[in-house]
Amino acid sequence: MIILAATPIGNLGDASRRLVEALEAATVIAAEDTRTTQRLLAGLGVANRPRLIAMHDHNEKERAVELVALARDEDVLVLSDAGMPTVSDPGYGLVAAAAAAGVAVTVIPGPSAVVAALAVSGLPTDRFAFEGFLPRKPGERRGVLRSLAAERRTMVFFESPARVAASLADMAGAFGADRRVAVCRELTKLYEEVVRGTAAELADWAAAGVRGEIVVVVEGAPAAQITFPDAVTQVLELVRAGTRLKDAAGEVAAHTGHSSRELYQAALAVKG
Repeated sequence: MIILAATPIGNLGDASRRLVEALEAATVIAAEDTRTTQRLLAGLGVANRPRLIAMHDHNEKERAVELVALARDEDVLVLSDAGMPTVSDPGYGLVAAAAAAGVAVTVIPGPSAVVAALAVSGLPTDRFAFEGFLPRKPGERRGVLRSLAAERRTMVFFESPARVAASLADMAGAFGADRRVAVCRELTKLYEEVVRGTAAELADWAAAGVRGEIVVVVEGAPAAQITFPDAVTQVLELVRAGTRLKDAAGEVAAHTGHSSRELYQAALAVKG
């Protein structure tokens, strides 16, 4: 069996009892960085010394074959340096290979920088999109941000301290200077900090330099300002394309903010 295990993102006190028990019982651990895993074992007081196999971005494809074969006979515990394996960390390729081979995969849930940052951001949490790391090259980064300008869900990004100021400036350009943003720094650690403001304000703040592990949470785009008559026209266009009137009214209401019932009645009146 493949066991994906979330590890602390900073504070060792966040290690679950299940994680400690799994580390104590493990015979094989696939680790993003074996040195980090050795420090984790020592920090948690785990005396077990399992076989450590390095599995990182550069060798995951090759390692997956070996690990899936091992997992047919014994449990293989999979760790990233922090947080949940597969989430902007190695592991996806291994899980896909295990699933294809019919090898069971289970999970020991735990700390997540994505969810922690979202929770403390002060921005809407009902719907969100995790976008991982933005491209390093400015042109590519701006292109990605422009493609997300109309995204209605709250967005969560990982970013390096060296690039966060430039990324925030690009967000102000792509999303608008007034888009609300939260920069979450060193979550669960001694110098944890959450700075909230507009994209422009935080770009200015970050220009002086930011240290530590960074998660950026960005407010989603506001609903498009579409007039009621234009919204009714959209409903009628969907109906002409084959959508049921009730469904069309609901779909247009969802992205315009107008009442589904009123759109339905107005479109029905136009249809006669």
